[in-house]
Amino acid sequence: MDVTKTTQNTKVNVRLIVGTGMLSALAFVLQYLEFPLPIMPGFIKFDFSDLPALIGAFAYGPVAGILVEFIKNLLHCTVTQSFTVGELSNFILGAIFTGTAGLIYKKNKTKKGAVIGAIVGSLAMGIISFPSNLFVVYPAYNKFMPMDAIIGMYSEILPSVGKLWQALLIFNVPFTIVKGLVSTLITVLIYKRISPILKGKN
Repeated sequence: MDVTKTTQNTKVNVRLIVGTGMLSALAFVLQYLEFPLPIMPGFIKFDFSDLPALIGAFAYGPVAGILVEFIKNLLHCTVTQSFTVGELSNFILGAIFTGTAGLIYKKNKTKKGAVIGAIVGSLAMGIISFPSNLFVVYPAYNKFMPMDAIIGMYSEILPSVGKLWQALLIFNVPFTIVKGLVSTLITVLIYKRISPILKGKN
């Protein structure tokens, strides 16, 4: 039995668990630092909670990124005001984003691989947001709020919007992609500095 190798594996596993836990806690806190945008309905807010999950996906692999998304939303379910619908949507899209980015980076661990992975992840998140919102999330919201009222919030911004699919295509898809790209930009700027800390190399 290789004791040295076993010890190293144990240290890696502990670091992964601790790192994933810390990133999940940070993501949970960042969910509170949300703010509305004048070009979006009031119930859709911008936050940076996908940032720690993306960092986790790069540092520990795609599964870790998805796990951060799961834990932060599970924690947020205890204080939710959206009947867990918002958390469901956040998890679905966040898992697509970080899972895709982490998987691509795992196969090409360079700065270019990270950028490509995160951009592809952002696009995938935006594309998936359309059927996810259309068939899962907004029908769930409809149980608590009339669909006419939901569409009306979009119509106040752009009167020509009269259908849910139009609202999602015009507003939600671009918003989701831009949200991913913002996390991508910040991650690219800071990842090299914090990576040694996350991996225990400093």
